[in-house]
Amino acid sequence: QVRLVQSGGGLVQSGGSLRLSCATSGAIFKFTTVDWYRQAPGKERDQVGVIAAEGTTTYADSVKGRFTISRDNARTTTHLQMNDLKPEDTAVYFCHLRKRGRDFWGQGTQVTVSS
Repeated sequence: QVRLVQSGGGLVQSGGSLRLSCATSGAIFKFTTVDWYRQAPGKERDQVGVIAAEGTTTYADSVKGRFTISRDNARTTTHLQMNDLKPEDTAVYFCHLRKRGRDFWGQGTQVTVSS
């Protein structure tokens, strides 16, 4: 069974930093693409960025240059480093992967940025 367990997040002032982690089990992690999404109150869930199995990353324009996704294949964990946070980054953040046509999600982590 695939499981994604998130950690990190919390409350930070504008301009601050936070790091989210997503520990994965039940999938061959080193061959797996993992992405991060966020969902603000009353809004749809939007993709923040992706890290491919070989380590290539892509990001949404809104976070480019501020957020960095990395992966630790030995620990089957991905990280979302968020710098220069803004109030509009406030949302619940989710990690996600797809295996054999099924979607698997982390439990979600609240990130709140105060102005």
